[in-house]
Amino acid sequence: MVQHVRDIMTSELVTVEPLMSVTRVAQKMRDEDIGVVLVTEGDELRGLVTDRDLVVRALAEGGDPDQRTVASACSGDLFTVTPDEELDQAVRLMREHAVRRVPVVDHGHPVGIITIGDLAIEHDPGSALGDISAAQPNE
Repeated sequence: MVQHVRDIMTSELVTVEPLMSVTRVAQKMRDEDIGVVLVTEGDELRGLVTDRDLVVRALAEGGDPDQRTVASACSGDLFTVTPDEELDQAVRLMREHAVRRVPVVDHGHPVGIITIGDLAIEHDPGSALGDISAAQPNE
């Protein structure tokens, strides 16, 4: 049976505005216990930022993280899928572009995200990545 992106995507999104400070975004990630947020302007997807992006693109460059915006740290060139696309297409996209997270959009508006962890849980739950992805977060 063909699976679609909507079957395994995470639909509980955390979004931030492009002008939010790096510090506030990091606090939001900590509070929500997540490693990625979508950067939106209104209801339009503008980028994606990971905890690693914050470290490598913002903190490592120095300066005051309260004065740096998330727009300076986010990935703006995104590869996206729609909820109705076949899951295999999302896997191909992730493999071809070496990305671990792909926003799911419907008419340009973010409705979900699919990650390699989601794929591992769905297709190989007994693997190390599947186990880690399914585990409760550390406090």
